[in-house]
Amino acid sequence: MKKILPLLVLLMVSGLSFAGKRADRLTNEWRYELECAGNGAQGTYLVKVWSYSKNSRVAYEQCSKNAVHGIIFKGYAGGNGCTPQRPLCSNPGAEQEYADFFKRFFADGGEYMKYVQVKAASRQDVKIKSEHKVGVVVSVAKDQLRKALEQAGVIRGLSTGF
Repeated sequence: MKKILPLLVLLMVSGLSFAGKRADRLTNEWRYELECAGNGAQGTYLVKVWSYSKNSRVAYEQCSKNAVHGIIFKGYAGGNGCTPQRPLCSNPGAEQEYADFFKRFFADGGEYMKYVQVKAASRQDVKIKSEHKVGVVVSVAKDQLRKALEQAGVIRGLSTGF
């Protein structure tokens, strides 16, 4: 019994570690969709983000991260009374150029969490073959996010000359 218990603990810990690494790998693939969910408060975007994963909980946990990533690098189309929004970062190579910054920024519990708020009771879960597509409405503080990216030197300020 004394030999089996440590072995079981080791298997449980390594299994949890593997699941965490897999979620991180899936997040790095940035598989999500972003759409307007209406007009947000001044200085914010109200968007619906759809994240994909084999695990519904993992997809839900990645929604906030994906929403901020989408505002920075993708923008979103109009609809639902919204005008299309361009991404905050217009440099297509910025994610690779500032890889160290974004690795820290999007780490679990990272700085991205300062700029996003999940709206209560907005979760939708759709099962597609062997995956879950989880949709959540979030509010992203785009003005504060822009200011943080400007201070980090990732994007140019609006007040800089042409």
